[in-house]
Amino acid sequence: MKNIKFGEKNPIIGFVKENLGIIGGLFIICAIMSIMSPVFLTVDNALSVGRQISTNATIALGMALVIITGGIDLTVGAVVALSGTLTVGMINSGVPLEFAMLIGVGTGVLTGFVNGFVISRTGMAPFIVTMCSMNIVRGAAYIYSGGLPIRCNSDAFAALGTGYLGVIPYPIIYLVVLILIITLVLSRTKFGTYVYAFGGNREAAKFSGIPTKAVELIVYTISGTLSGFAGVVLASRMYSGQPSVQSGAEMDAIAACVLGGVSMTGGVGKIGGVIIGTLIIGVISNGLNLLNINSFWQLIVKGVIVVIAVYLDIIKRAGLFKSIKGKSQRKAA
Repeated sequence: MKNIKFGEKNPIIGFVKENLGIIGGLFIICAIMSIMSPVFLTVDNALSVGRQISTNATIALGMALVIITGGIDLTVGAVVALSGTLTVGMINSGVPLEFAMLIGVGTGVLTGFVNGFVISRTGMAPFIVTMCSMNIVRGAAYIYSGGLPIRCNSDAFAALGTGYLGVIPYPIIYLVVLILIITLVLSRTKFGTYVYAFGGNREAAKFSGIPTKAVELIVYTISGTLSGFAGVVLASRMYSGQPSVQSGAEMDAIAACVLGGVSMTGGVGKIGGVIIGTLIIGVISNGLNLLNINSFWQLIVKGVIVVIAVYLDIIKRAGLFKSIKGKSQRKAA
């Protein structure tokens, strides 16, 4: 009988080992914040952080898929704004709640599909395509709302984002379900394998028979769908659709992904790390708010975090390349 070491195949231990650095960073940040603010470690604040990061985490799930393929999606914040304003506007116009929410999420689906179609069919850079889409979608949100927030008077709609299951806010429950779904898609399906192969080496994936255009199209559609859903839930939480909401959300999503180990060059990344990265961004924002630090400083902090994380990713990738090269040379010898 083989001797199996304890924890050798334990997924929790494996997860901790893979993300030991950012988990340690998260604990250090939490420790510092708890010392500086006695309110930080309270249950109410923890639930508040969870509710606040639910939007960014939902967006980051889609962004992670896109970045793993070597792309980028700058439309996520604009989609959140448009989907929220459309949903609230439809409800106020007498459209049934379910259909109005479908329109909101459908806006994200359509935006993501168009992005994926243009990028996969024309070969245009994702940065350029999604930057143009970001301006178009954000402009559509301002035009539809007249540049002003649209107040929603539907209690049923508000309950979707402000309600609780026991003591747990609904947005956290939605997020957990989405995390499980995306994790299973990436780790247990052929499509997930295609996503990593596409991001690792696009040409090799194409020659191996992977439908690269379809993969790219689906990935951007998923990103748009998740952003649309996040916009509907956020509008519910805020009792209104606001065209200016989530401006810069793409920065938070990218920061969460890079902090969580998703490589900007594609082919590498796991959802567990992305969620930890989202928690780090959320905890920092929450802590700075509790300390009454100007929100403009938060932009600086997040910008610095992204630069450092990307640089560390470059170092890690360079080290991995040297290690693989060294092993191949030893085998050849």
